[in-house]
Amino acid sequence: MAKDKKNVSREADASEGSRAINKFRLGDAVMMIVIAILCLTCVLPFINLAAKSISSNSAVLSRSVFLIPKEITFDAYASLFRDGSMVYAMGYSVVVTAIFTLLGMMVCTCAAYPLSKRRLKGRSVLTFLLMFPMYFSAGLIPTYLLMRDLHLLDTMWVLILPLIYSPYNMLIMKTYLQSSIPDSLEESAFLDGATNFQILFKIVMPLSKPIIATLSLFYAVGRWNSYADNMYYIQSNALKMAQYRLSQMVSSATESQTTALSEAAAVTSTPEVLQAASIMFVTIPVICIYPFVQKYFVKGVMIGAVKG
Repeated sequence: MAKDKKNVSREADASEGSRAINKFRLGDAVMMIVIAILCLTCVLPFINLAAKSISSNSAVLSRSVFLIPKEITFDAYASLFRDGSMVYAMGYSVVVTAIFTLLGMMVCTCAAYPLSKRRLKGRSVLTFLLMFPMYFSAGLIPTYLLMRDLHLLDTMWVLILPLIYSPYNMLIMKTYLQSSIPDSLEESAFLDGATNFQILFKIVMPLSKPIIATLSLFYAVGRWNSYADNMYYIQSNALKMAQYRLSQMVSSATESQTTALSEAAAVTSTPEVLQAASIMFVTIPVICIYPFVQKYFVKGVMIGAVKG
């Protein structure tokens, strides 16, 4: 009898597999082709830039470099390191991004945790007040005047303090805490004499690693890729982040076919090659960090977006 049951189950599995194969339709093939094309639109430009950044000037000027580098040379990267300004901007950007991410996660956690608890009186009113900035803002000119009155213009803190609170990130974390942290766990901790801060740091935070990693990546990538506030609020070259310096380099090369590197760099590369090398230079750090948080990223986004 046991063997008969096993044979029946195997036949059922085989029939289900055949049905799954038979269900593959033209629409599935079209979806796979569309997804493949979308992936290629993201990957191929990156490969093209990487190939240009290590190709010779003559090969790039002749428009013969596409996905495979030709006459490999690292003169463009050597020029960037000799100049030093982009290297300094890279280190400065890392410091600003680290401080911004740390403070942003602290603010986001301190806002989301109380709002996720039903015992908080006036929770709906506080949630409305904290979510209101996501839909409406004062605008660029009032914001600039506010930064001026606060004496934050042309300082590092103008790149950090105005954006450390994100209503969207707070909403995601609040939803995650409501759906993933049971109230009974905290009630038992209260019975044992734990305070709110002890519960937050010893129970809630260790159980929230996926959403913490996800939002940390949101904060870091958002700060790393942003350059508009550099343009509006920063004048000193020492306070300009790598993305803004890259934007200046691309603009100067487009307008006058020269680059923004100093004479001490002894530039021997064309503007197009230097642009490609600079883009790779500021993109590689994010690419190196992402694989380590990818498993938390997917899980955190799915859990934080399912329940409201």
